[in-house]
Amino acid sequence: MSGQERVRDVLERRVVQRAIIAVIVVNAVTIGMETSSFLMDRAGGLLHAVDRVALAVFTVEIAARLYAYGRDFFKDPWNWFDAVIVVVALVPASGPTSVLRALRILRALRLVSAVPSMRRVVGALLNAVPGMASIIGLLVLMIYIAAVIATKLFGDIVPERFDELPRSLFTLFQIMTGDDWGNVAQEVMRQKPWAWVFFIVYILMSTFVALNLFIAVVVNAMNDAEPSPAESRTQDDIEAMRQELAAVNAKLDQLLMREQPNVQS
Repeated sequence: MSGQERVRDVLERRVVQRAIIAVIVVNAVTIGMETSSFLMDRAGGLLHAVDRVALAVFTVEIAARLYAYGRDFFKDPWNWFDAVIVVVALVPASGPTSVLRALRILRALRLVSAVPSMRRVVGALLNAVPGMASIIGLLVLMIYIAAVIATKLFGDIVPERFDELPRSLFTLFQIMTGDDWGNVAQEVMRQKPWAWVFFIVYILMSTFVALNLFIAVVVNAMNDAEPSPAESRTQDDIEAMRQELAAVNAKLDQLLMREQPNVQS
């Protein structure tokens, strides 16, 4: 077994993977604790030491994966993701790059690549992007049309919310999220009692139709990405059959090797 194969075998062990996940979690917690002046006054040195140790572990892991997989390392987008996060963390956080110190918390995102279930979730979301783009476009169009109508109808009576198109867009986005929409509607209805028709139709179209379609696309993508119990059992059965066939082939090879000396004699 070559050196690369040995390093690859070590990296793929479950114990090593769980250790890396533990380091990610501990590092995320310590970075969060560094935001507390109370904790920094009493254990700032320890927190900084844990941060440096975690960064060293991540750097060694990336270097080991580069050595173990060679060019294949760059074929996996998740490897690029991990490498970029570690490189950003290695940039000195001083002077013009001091803002990068706040980006250290991005190391917590390595949980996405380290935990297979999280990788499946992100992959499902990426696969749902084409469908989501169409729904987002429809939602933006609906909000834009409603904002133009609201500006024309309500701009004079509630100027603090609908005097111009940008303000109307923000107000309607707020209404779409369900934040304080009742008070907004009441302010308008004091001058135009029929305005409830506009708000009810807008909420039905934006929230109960477009957003639910958006959620439906994501849920369908998640269902497609997550194997069903039947598929998981089938894959386990196939893997068991492969192992049995490999064992049978090994026994046949042994029998053939034993018979060859007898034939020669």
